[in-house]
Amino acid sequence: MRKTVKIYGSPIDIVTMESAFERFKNLLDRSVFSYVYTPNTEIVMKAKNDESLMKALKSSDMNIPDGIGLVIASKIHRLGLIERVTGIDLMGKVLEFCDYSRKSIYILGGKPGVAEMASHNIQEKYPNIQIKGYRDGYFKGEEENDVIEGINEVSPDILFVALGAPKQEKWIHEHRKALGVKVAMGVGGCVDVWAGTAKRAPKIFQILGLEWLYRLLKEPWRFKRMLALPKFMIKVLISKNISS
Repeated sequence: MRKTVKIYGSPIDIVTMESAFERFKNLLDRSVFSYVYTPNTEIVMKAKNDESLMKALKSSDMNIPDGIGLVIASKIHRLGLIERVTGIDLMGKVLEFCDYSRKSIYILGGKPGVAEMASHNIQEKYPNIQIKGYRDGYFKGEEENDVIEGINEVSPDILFVALGAPKQEKWIHEHRKALGVKVAMGVGGCVDVWAGTAKRAPKIFQILGLEWLYRLLKEPWRFKRMLALPKFMIKVLISKNISS
């Protein structure tokens, strides 16, 4: 049975990496379209003032706690989140599963050439995965029907959407009735890591939940965006109730 907690209105699933992976596999066995998001503190804060994003989060089939701030906030307010479950690690386990179960994928998003390179690297590591297609995220609104038709034509099991948050969440939610796939997952910058155009933080940063700090050190121009985490934590500390 699915268990979630609300953090400033956004439902976050109480999962471990293993239980999130099991949930994902169960979604693949369903006969209806399912979708998975990977919210962090920035997304939760945006959703407070973005009705369409909040609707997307509330209607999804799983929202994994991808931000260390969410887990810390849960511990402070005793909400029950167990551990951080990162989108890139869950995507890795899903790809491994797809390899031995011979499932198919499609990658949508990223700059021109990124989805193609990510697909190439994934195929090299997991030769049994059926890569049904890929397309960059630089398409216009009037091209969306063609994009969806192209995906549905090849009918992949899993659609990885890397349009960046919150665009990818809204896009999946908006087109949920038109997409002919089993599961869609918003994966953001994960595709850049698979393509080799971005590097993941060293293991020690991952263990300590400081990947955001590593990214800030590597990309200092992201400073304003990175302020979302300290702002979130201050709000958590002064709030009596965050589960509403």
